[in-house]
Amino acid sequence: MISSYKVPASNPLQLGISAVSTFRPPHQLSNDWFDAMPRKFVKHTGIHSRPVSEEDEVTQAMRATEQLMKETRCDLSKCAAVVFTSPSFVPMPLARKHLDPQEARNEQLSRAAWQFVNEMEMTPRRVQATNTFCAGYARALELVLHKINPTLDLQSDEFILVLTSSRISRITDYSCPTSGALFGDLATATLIARTDSQTHPVHFELLDARVDHHPTNRPFFKFQRKEQVPAPNRDGGRTIESHRFVFSLDGMGIADIAPRAMAASAAEMVRDTGRRPEEIQHILPHQAGFAIVRLTEMKLRDEGFTGDVINGMTHDVGNVSSGSIPFTLSKMWDDLHGEVVCPIASVGPPGKNRVAQGCIALRSTALHTQNFQTAERVGRQKASA
Repeated sequence: MISSYKVPASNPLQLGISAVSTFRPPHQLSNDWFDAMPRKFVKHTGIHSRPVSEEDEVTQAMRATEQLMKETRCDLSKCAAVVFTSPSFVPMPLARKHLDPQEARNEQLSRAAWQFVNEMEMTPRRVQATNTFCAGYARALELVLHKINPTLDLQSDEFILVLTSSRISRITDYSCPTSGALFGDLATATLIARTDSQTHPVHFELLDARVDHHPTNRPFFKFQRKEQVPAPNRDGGRTIESHRFVFSLDGMGIADIAPRAMAASAAEMVRDTGRRPEEIQHILPHQAGFAIVRLTEMKLRDEGFTGDVINGMTHDVGNVSSGSIPFTLSKMWDDLHGEVVCPIASVGPPGKNRVAQGCIALRSTALHTQNFQTAERVGRQKASA
């Protein structure tokens, strides 16, 4: 429903999130499909099933955008910039080294971004592609705030489209008992507008977004070619692929580092934006798995955060990588208010002794707060009826 709420005039260079839409592939792969799943997998991750897409990343992004158009009635002719991020593209140095020329060409993320724009018949002034794996959404918003917005001259009726599209199933090693069941396929579309936009009223002001890389004592992530790899097929059974280029993940290593990294990035973001941890109402960490977020909550409490920590979003999607934060935003949209921080931890470049950590800082607008208070009042009235 389109709101008639009038947004107060503000700094025209300030941006915010007006809407987030998601596309979840219809095919769901349950835990029963996996032969060698560790006994404690569900307890540690919270994952019972995950979407597996038969469509490529561009098509998924198109479907998420079509959903956004349906929900907001946005006019794509008013899209001034597109940022396309995907964690399921093989980095080009590795693609050129290990794949045949056509396969390598298909891994060009910038090519996928332009394919999306052309398929949707759009004419944005800027098109950007980025792959920072699970930190991709934070990196995309960082680009929007600090690279694109200062030079775009965004008009009050225009918007920026940020897309995440993951088809990690095509590079998953389904024979790996620790990482084969972790990830799900998903696409999201985020509409970003000026905070004074009357066309696309903003619900969450974007205060900041950043991603940094930090050194580690070993790499946690790499790609390799494997032979005789099982993979799910269309009818829910399995096929054996003679060879497949897959990622390899040190899940235990990441699980050890991620909670500290996310808590530290949240604390740094709050400090740098002039706030105190106890002023944050909601902390929405990257949903890497139930236990990782639970440990992150403990570290956040050590840093002085007292707000609600959102967890348990992986039940039927798994870890959706760069789509995790926008997916959770869309699911929790009506329950969030006030100051919100979204910390992320991610693998670094393949084969490198680095990890990425980042954070997004949001603040609900008067429009969103008004809607939240109205919903609370209605809820109380229903409860007392």
